[in-house]
Amino acid sequence: MSQPIIAAKGTRDLFILPRMANRHGLIAGATGTGKTVTLQVLSENFSRQGVPVFVADVKGDLAGISRAGTDNPKITERVRTLGLSDFTFEGSPVTFWDVFGQEGHPVRTTVSEMGPLLLGRLLGLNDTQSGVLTLVFKIADEEKLLLLDLKDLRSMLQFVGDNASSFTTEYGNVSRASIGAIQRGLLRLEEEGGDIFFGEPALKLEDLTTVNGKTGRGMINVLAADRLIRSPGVYSTFLLWLLSELFEQLPEVGDPEKPVLVFFFDEAHLLFDDAPRALLDKIEQVARLIRSKGVGVYFVTQTPLDIPDVILGQLGNRVQHALRAYTARDKKAIRAAAGTFRANPALDTEQILTELGVGEALVSFLDAKGRPEVVERAIVRPPFSRMGPVTPEERKETIAASPINGYYEETVDRESAYEKLQVRAEADARAAPPPPPKRKPGRPKDTIFETAAKSAARSFGRQLATAGRQIATDIVRGVLGSMLGGKRR
Repeated sequence: MSQPIIAAKGTRDLFILPRMANRHGLIAGATGTGKTVTLQVLSENFSRQGVPVFVADVKGDLAGISRAGTDNPKITERVRTLGLSDFTFEGSPVTFWDVFGQEGHPVRTTVSEMGPLLLGRLLGLNDTQSGVLTLVFKIADEEKLLLLDLKDLRSMLQFVGDNASSFTTEYGNVSRASIGAIQRGLLRLEEEGGDIFFGEPALKLEDLTTVNGKTGRGMINVLAADRLIRSPGVYSTFLLWLLSELFEQLPEVGDPEKPVLVFFFDEAHLLFDDAPRALLDKIEQVARLIRSKGVGVYFVTQTPLDIPDVILGQLGNRVQHALRAYTARDKKAIRAAAGTFRANPALDTEQILTELGVGEALVSFLDAKGRPEVVERAIVRPPFSRMGPVTPEERKETIAASPINGYYEETVDRESAYEKLQVRAEADARAAPPPPPKRKPGRPKDTIFETAAKSAARSFGRQLATAGRQIATDIVRGVLGSMLGGKRR
């Protein structure tokens, strides 16, 4: 049986029960209050229980989880305060990932796997344009045209646009304006470097749920996101896609003894900013049902107000760091955060939220029956691993030692929509009737002088012809007269 995951200590040890870890969670607090360290502590302790972890490193300071920490006065004091007699520094087994393929193994998916809903959000499409994109995906499926990368999608859009009239009867109007808007969205995505995300080999989810064969510890998958976060829409859509794939592909496991995977969603507010209703419904569905696949999702953000209520109510394990009360919205956030906890008569939760120091938090985890425990003020454990980044050499060493090193690094471009539509276009061009012969070019127009000369010549010719006809008439008359015996003078 898995051991409790000790995360903090108040009047007693506060721990997450592995059987309740897939009931999701929230790590919140203002900037600089200790959220990243809490995330690191939970990640390495899940790993120690044999649970794989996925985490996005948005500031570049989580990579140190792969290396043993070093002693310093603050950690020494924290260890002494918490009475951690068996505390030792050590790193965790880590796999580095990077959408851009520079700071870790490349992460890719195909256009088809992303799907029209998430891709529409990625491209910033409105409802009408998203409807046309969905139609393009449907036509591609029916025509058996694989959409693997962006050139496939661009070719498919052109094909549908060029043949819009033939699809109108069956599918409704295909707006050329919407086709153009989608093409422009693809161009913007390419300018942001998003085109590198689509292609093959696509990410295999089993590579995120592996356990180190030597130590039995869960692999911690660290996504280098310091560059990716500069495009918030791409970042949040990528993580949501990953969650959706886990939801779609993992088998049902009910409530296992420990999670199949724990997924930390840092900067979670980006997921919900300006999200359309259809996307919010998708997020709610994933959050509500993915726990039956053994996946625990932990949102990391500044305040509970960043999370819609329908999702916030599903987050059973909570660590709330300090909040600041500078504005009316800040005060509202403090009241909201205090109201999400099971009240402790001994604590003024609202007041404490503004007084917590760095590394302190209000903590409430689920008990063995799935009920939130009474909130307690606590100190978060120090991590076993390094707090901060790794050197480029250390990162390269970790990547080189990975069992998957070399598999994702080389791209594969197999036959798909782009190639098939090219072949079809060439065949149509050969089968088309030959063009009509070109007409010979007409002679140049006459100048005004040439026109006048021709007119005079035609007039003289008519006069000459008239005179000739008169002479001929006279001759004929003379001859006939002689023959018929005309009178002599």
